[in-house]
Order: sequence, then structure tokens, then C-alpha cells
Amino acid sequence: MAETLLEVKNLKKYFKTQKGLLHAVDDVSFTVDRGKTLGVVGESGCGKSTAGRTILRLLEPTSGQVFFEGKDIFSLSPQQMRAIRKDMQIIFQDPYASLNPRKTVGEIIGMPLVLNKLIPDPRKREQRVLELMETVGLAERFINTYPHELDGGRRQRIGIARAMAMEPKFIVCDEPVSALDVSIQAQILNLLTTLQKKLGLTYIFITHDLSVVNYFSDDIAVMYLGQLVEKASSERLFEKPMHPYTQALLSAIPVPDIDHKQERILLKGELASPINPKPGCRFAPRCNYVTDKCIGKTPELKEITPGHFVACTLV
Repeated sequence: MAETLLEVKNLKKYFKTQKGLLHAVDDVSFTVDRGKTLGVVGESGCGKSTAGRTILRLLEPTSGQVFFEGKDIFSLSPQQMRAIRKDMQIIFQDPYASLNPRKTVGEIIGMPLVLNKLIPDPRKREQRVLELMETVGLAERFINTYPHELDGGRRQRIGIARAMAMEPKFIVCDEPVSALDVSIQAQILNLLTTLQKKLGLTYIFITHDLSVVNYFSDDIAVMYLGQLVEKASSERLFEKPMHPYTQALLSAIPVPDIDHKQERILLKGELASPINPKPGCRFAPRCNYVTDKCIGKTPELKEITPGHFVACTLV
């Protein structure tokens, strides 16, 4: 039986604005099994990146719980949290903005080892950095190079090596390939897959690219305006999407077949405001199947079939 590494319960993250509270993440719950990948997809602004950063406590939550190996990390002190951060890392979306331009590749990758006082000896630390560079496919000659001298793929490999320096168990991959060329995307995804198999890593993989998430993830969670609207295994979600929003997303995936006629589901209407949202389905203004049941009461995420959760009055 699969072992749960991460459990998220009723996670909420609100931001204060001049017009009211922006519900970036609103009552999100899910689990991730050890050694597996949960893909989180949705439009830009749906709250997926905010959810990932809040889970790691890079952002403090408004409410909710996150259990990592049975410990509620939101209840930990800063000292306790510092110790557990070794097991929880993040790979950022922009490999240029997330790297210190004044540090060399070797200094960037070795920084976690310095800050956590893991390898005080400079020579041994450099040897560990070279091992990490080899692991992610960076040539040894780049150790004294600065990030701006490298291409996007190599910069992202630096970010992966830095995350791997602490030998983590869990990594949030925040759109790690969205800024890269297609050929480089494949290299980075293959690298992440190899590292997962070799080291037993657990991932939350945040992306807006459904083709990528289908290839890379065991399970997929679909977010819309801060809420989880559907969660299922990758195979099940692509085979039988239940939520109208998921169906519309999947219909937009291009198929490389000139004879294939794909019916595109076009979404009309205005986006609901995430600031002080009214009760009810937030997708209702754009849904082709909206009924009176969708207004006034927010649908709950319910298990329709084993492992398949949907938040929709239609099902």
C-alpha cells in the first residue's frame, strides 16, 4: 500500500487588497504518496504557485494544515522548520531570476551546504558540488561560470542541483520548464524523472501545460480561481474528465494529426472575481451547463469513483 508523504487539509491563503480579501488558495485538500508526482494545472492566476509556496511555508497560510511525514509543519517553530526544510525544496519557474547573478555556479549550488553548516571543509564542499553538477548534467568547467553566461537549460540545471544539495525527500517544481525551449524541456523532464527513480523523490509539479503534466505526473489536480475542481490519476483524467472546466482544458490540447478533427470547447463569459467571492461555483459564469444549483452554494469536492474527485453539481 502506498505511503502518504504529504497531506494538505483545508489550505487557505488570502491576500489583503484595497478592494477586499483576494482568495488565492481557498480550502484546498489533497495527499501525495511517497515517490509519486502530483501535477497541479490551471490557468495563470488560479493559485497553483501560491499553493506550492504556502505548502513549503515560503508564504504563511491564512488557515489550514500541511502534514509532512505526519508532522503539521504550520505548527513548527522557526528552528524546527529550519531543520525540516532540508527535506522540502523548490525549483523555481524562472531559472535566471532565481539565481544570484553575483555568485558563480559553484557558489550557488554550494550555498545550502554553507548555510546549513553541513560540509564545513571547503575542499569537501567543492567535491560535493562537482558531484551534484555531474548528477544534473552540468560540465565541471562551468563551476566558476556566472549564470548570465549560460543558456536557460543550464541555468535550470543549476536550480535543480541547488535543490538536490540538501538531499530532499520532497520538491515543489514550480513550472520548471515553461521558460525553456521544447527540446530543453524534454531534457529537464527526463532529468527529473531519472532523479525521482534513482532517489525516490516526491514531486508536486506545477504547470499550465497539460501535455507535459500527462507525461510527467501520476495524479493530476485541476485548480480554478483558488479552488480544486477535479483530482484523479493522470490516465483517468485524460480518459474521462468530469468537470466542465477540465473538459475545456483538454479540448484545447493540439493533436499532431492533420486528419484528427477535435471539437474545441469554447469558454464564454467573464471570470468571477477572486476578491471577496460570493458563495457558489466560481466557474458558473463561463460554464455551458450552469443551473440554479450552481448559484449560492459552493460545490464540495466529492469522490465520484475510487480516486476520482470532482467539485460539480452535475456529477
